[in-house]
Amino acid sequence: MNMFDSFDISASGLTAQRLRMDVIAENVANAETTRTADGTPYRRQVVMFEQQGKQTPFSHVLNEKIDHLNRGIDQYTGSGVKVTGVFDDTWDEMVMVYEPDHPDADENGYVMYPNVNIIQEMTDLIDATRSYEANTTAFNASKTMAMKGLDMVK
Repeated sequence: MNMFDSFDISASGLTAQRLRMDVIAENVANAETTRTADGTPYRRQVVMFEQQGKQTPFSHVLNEKIDHLNRGIDQYTGSGVKVTGVFDDTWDEMVMVYEPDHPDADENGYVMYPNVNIIQEMTDLIDATRSYEANTTAFNASKTMAMKGLDMVK
């Protein structure tokens, strides 16, 4: 692992969490949207992450012989996180509300609202914010170590 890998790892985490916060903001903004361009209610979006680089189960790392570890732990490190995609939340039900006067009400007077739960979105936002802060802290710690290393070279 070279000195700048830690910057790349933290930056990938910052980018991923920023996208997650943007998607959460979109969900909150559309929590009451009953008709999108295609005529259906808004559907909650979720962001999926995946580790970048080689993925080795931790149990395999522990079971390796000591001579393999002497070659360097770099063979087991990833290089951050990547977004695999932004997907529709199809596992949560849409919310049916009886509002016969609403323009989008069906023949029985029910309106289908998005499957956005504001409490869940706020919880996810707090989680994304904390992850963003953790990556910022890691980035700043790496920067401080790099600066101290440069000061030693002077």
